[in-house]
Amino acid sequence: MYVVLTENKKTLLLILIAFIFSVSLRFIWVEQFSGYEQFKFNDQFMINTNDGYYFAEGARDILAGFHQKGDLSPVDTAMSKLTALLAKLLPFSFESIIFYMPVFFSSLLVIPLILIGRAFHRLDIGFISALLASIAWSYYNRTMAGYFDTDLLNIVFPTLLLWSLIWAFKTKENRYILFVALDIIAYRWWYPQSYSLEFAFFALIAVYTIYVYIKKEDIKYYILLLSFILFSMVAIDDLIRLSIVLLLYLGLSVKKDIFIKYIYYIFGISLILFFITGGFDPIWNQLKGYVFKESISSASEGLGLHFFTVMQTIREAGNISFETFANRISGHTITFILSFIGLIWFIVSHRVMLLTLPMLGLGFLAYGIPGLIPAGGLRFTIYAVPIMALGAGYFIVEFSKLFSSKKLYQYTLISFLSIGVLYPNIQHIIDYKIPTVFTQNEVKVLDRLKDIASREDYAISWWDYGYPIRYYADVKTLVDGGKHSGSANFPVSFALSSSEDSALKMARLDVEYTEIKDTRKLGSNIERMSVDYGYKDTNDFIGSLETNIELPKKTRDIYLYLPNRMMGILPTINAFSNIDLMSGKKMKNPFFYLARQHIQEGSKINLGRGIYIDSAKGQLEINGRLVGINRFITTRYDRLGILHKQTQRLDISSSINVIYMQNYNQFVLLDDKLFNSLYIQYFVLEHYDRSLVEPIILDPMVKVFRLKI
Repeated sequence: MYVVLTENKKTLLLILIAFIFSVSLRFIWVEQFSGYEQFKFNDQFMINTNDGYYFAEGARDILAGFHQKGDLSPVDTAMSKLTALLAKLLPFSFESIIFYMPVFFSSLLVIPLILIGRAFHRLDIGFISALLASIAWSYYNRTMAGYFDTDLLNIVFPTLLLWSLIWAFKTKENRYILFVALDIIAYRWWYPQSYSLEFAFFALIAVYTIYVYIKKEDIKYYILLLSFILFSMVAIDDLIRLSIVLLLYLGLSVKKDIFIKYIYYIFGISLILFFITGGFDPIWNQLKGYVFKESISSASEGLGLHFFTVMQTIREAGNISFETFANRISGHTITFILSFIGLIWFIVSHRVMLLTLPMLGLGFLAYGIPGLIPAGGLRFTIYAVPIMALGAGYFIVEFSKLFSSKKLYQYTLISFLSIGVLYPNIQHIIDYKIPTVFTQNEVKVLDRLKDIASREDYAISWWDYGYPIRYYADVKTLVDGGKHSGSANFPVSFALSSSEDSALKMARLDVEYTEIKDTRKLGSNIERMSVDYGYKDTNDFIGSLETNIELPKKTRDIYLYLPNRMMGILPTINAFSNIDLMSGKKMKNPFFYLARQHIQEGSKINLGRGIYIDSAKGQLEINGRLVGINRFITTRYDRLGILHKQTQRLDISSSINVIYMQNYNQFVLLDDKLFNSLYIQYFVLEHYDRSLVEPIILDPMVKVFRLKI
C-alpha cells in the first residue's frame, strides 16, 4: 500500500531530511576531536572563532546582570541576547550552547531554499540546492561547530527575504509584502550591516517598477512593496519600525481602497524618512571599508596624523584566486560553472529569479571585476552560496530531463549528479580540521589571570586576542576584533615592538588616556598625548618617551599578555607603529624570519626559503648571500619550567640575531630593532627590568607581566 503525501507533507519531510543532513555533517569535526583535550576547557569544547568570544562576553554579562563601564561588552547585540535567552531556557551548559548554536541555526538555511523550490512547484530543485548550500565550503567554514558568530543566521535571513520577494512577485498578495518587511526588520536586528544588501534588493525592485511604468502597466503593487521596504529599512529603533509596518499593514487590510488611493504619498513619506535617517551613509561606509581599501588613513583635524589601516592585513578582505573563489561557493570549479549555467537557465525560464542578483552580486564581490572593482575578499563568498546552489539544483534536474524522458533514468542521473556536487564539499568538511582559538593551556593562564586581576584592570595584547582575553580573564583590553583602527593599534603595536622603557610608558599612557573622558576634537589617544605634553610633532613626543617624562597617575593595573602564537605575526604588529605619523611615510621593514621546520644538511641548517645557518662559518646564507650573525642564542626550559639561555656573540658588526628556541624546535632570525622589542625580550628571553615590571605567569606558551609604573 502506497502512502500519498500532500505537497505540505513532502515539503516538511524534505526540510527535515536536509536539516538532519546539514547537522550531521557538522558533527564530523566534533567526532574528529572528541578525544583531544587541548581543544576543551572544563570538559567542554571551546569555540574556534575569535569574534565569537565577543558575543559570548555579552551573553555572559547579560546572565550575570551587570558589566563594567567602558568594558565594551556587547550586551545590546541580538546575538548576545539570543544566546543568553537560550542559556536560560535550555538545560545545557553555556559553553555547549555557544559551541553548538552554529550547527543547528545555520542548518535552517534549508527551509527557505526548499520553499523557493516549492514556489516553482519544483521541490526537487529546492531539496538539492538545500543539501549543497548547507555544506558548501564557504558556508560550512563560517557555520561549523564552534564557529559562534552572526554568520549562523546571516544567510538564512536574506534567503528568507528572497523567498518572500519571489512569492510577492508571483502572487501579488499583500501578506508577502508584510513578510518582506518583517524579515528586513529581523535581519537588521540580527545584523546591522545588512543595510547594503537590503538596499540592493530595493534598488532592483525600483528599477523593475520603472520598467513596468514605461510599459504603461499598473505599478501600485510594486510601489506598495517599495514603501514597506523603505519603512522597514529606515535607521530608527527596531520597535518603532515594527510598529509602523504593522500599522500600515493593518490600514492596508482594513481600508485597502483608501490606502491604495494615497499610495504615492505614503511612498513619498517613506522616501523622505529614508534619506533623513541616513540614506546611503551606511552603504558608503561599508564600501570604503571593503572595496575602496586604503593602506594609510589620515585625520583632517588636529595634528593630521596618518595611521596604518588594518584592512590590508586581514586575509578575508584580500584578493583571492578564481579557483579559491569557485571552491568557496560551490566546492569545485566544475560545479561552480555548471551552477552558473543552471542559474542563467533558471533566470531565463523564470524571470522572477532576477531577484537573486543582489545576493549573487554581493557574493561575487569577493572576486571583484579585474581593472574595475577590487576584490572584496573571502567573507563575501558566503552570500552567493545559496543562489549558486539553486543554479546547481536547476541544472541537475533540467539536464536530467533532457537526457532521458524515463523517470527511472532521470532519478538515477539526478542522484548521480547530486552526489557528484556534494562529494567535494563533504571531503572538504572531513579535511577542514580547524583548531580552537586558544588551547587549553593558554586558557588556563587566562583563568589564573582572572583570579589575580580585577575587572577594571587592562590586559595588553594584540587585537586578535582581545575578545577571548576579555571573556576568560574578565579584564579590559585596548584593542580587539572590533576596535582595531590604525589609531587604536598604534600604541599597542608600539608597546609590543619597541624597547622596554618606551614601550611600558606607552602602555601606561594609552590605558590612562583610554579611561579619561576627553571632549576635545582630537582623533586619537596618541594625538591627545602629544598635545598635552606640548608637542606639535607627534614624532617628537614619541622620542620623548626615551626620557624621564612624567606619567599620568596610575588608576589600575596593567598586564602584558604575551603568547607564543604572537611570534608569527610580530612583523604585522610592528607595521602599525613603523610609520611616520606626521607624513604617513612607512619606515623600512625590520628583518624577521620564523622557521618552525628545519633540516640539517651537513654543516648547514636549512631553514627554508633559501635561508641557511652555516654552523662552520657562524654565518647566515640568505639566497646565496653570506650575512654575519651578531648573537646566537639558545633557549630551553628545564623540568621545572625554568628558562635557561646560552648566548654567543659572533659578529658584533652585524645587526642580525638568531634565536634557537629548543623546546619549540623553532629558529627566530631578526634584526636588532625587533630583538630589542618588548615581546622578544620578555617572552623569548625573559629579560626585563624588575623595577618596571613583575612576572605574574611564566608559562612556555603564555607569559604575563604586571607593570609597576
